[in-house]
Amino acid sequence: MEDVIDILREHNEPVPVPLELPDEDLLVEIEEELLISMPDDLRYFLLTVSDVVCGKLEPVTVTDRNSHTYLPEVAAVAWSLGLPRRYLPICESNGAYYCIGQDGTVLLWDQRIGDESWENIWQWAREVWLAD
Repeated sequence: MEDVIDILREHNEPVPVPLELPDEDLLVEIEEELLISMPDDLRYFLLTVSDVVCGKLEPVTVTDRNSHTYLPEVAAVAWSLGLPRRYLPICESNGAYYCIGQDGTVLLWDQRIGDESWENIWQWAREVWLAD
């Protein structure tokens, strides 16, 4: 996990208005808004690398309510399209969603849960986000 964080930080692209990292209090507010608790890996991901911008994929964020990557909005759209509520989307990609289950497993959902999965969000970040 720490090596993935280091690699993400190395690939972080400069942007005119950098994103901010959330704190634990904000994550509690987001969970209350979503009515679902976040898996531990997602919490740590948001706390440590949700300000990283690299490649074409744009994982969810929680600090800017007006962002198209704002987790509660991304979740509302994904759930309205049929993503089971036991999953939280972590990234939208061409109408499909990478989502995380309460056990930390990341799956690809495109109107159904597909066969692609990753053991955790860090494996997904290395094999999908950084590879994009």
